[in-house]
Amino acid sequence: MTPHEVVAVYIGAWNAADEVERNTLLDQCWTDDGTYTDPRSDERGRGQLSAHIKRLHNAMPGVRFELAAGPDHHHRYVRFVWRLTSADAPPLEGMDFGELAPDGRLCAIVGFFSTLPT
Repeated sequence: MTPHEVVAVYIGAWNAADEVERNTLLDQCWTDDGTYTDPRSDERGRGQLSAHIKRLHNAMPGVRFELAAGPDHHHRYVRFVWRLTSADAPPLEGMDFGELAPDGRLCAIVGFFSTLPT
């Protein structure tokens, strides 16, 4: 997959409330030992990431992510802006920076919420 396709599948995994669907998507875009870090969590491995996404869906039923900008990539790195929407919370934007493994799947994401402070 291209970096654009990998990011699209990754966003799809975040939108998948169904565990089987989510894990199928993560298998396609995420390495077994990939790391995910954002201001509220630090996960290692595909299983922990899937469990983290499940907790989000349990806390915010109907949550949706969309790609707001990008992805942009060079060498083995990607970055993109996402937007989270939910009926129960105001929209939230953030930016993720990722690293691609030699097989093209994501092996690391570092996420930031909102815009840069002034």
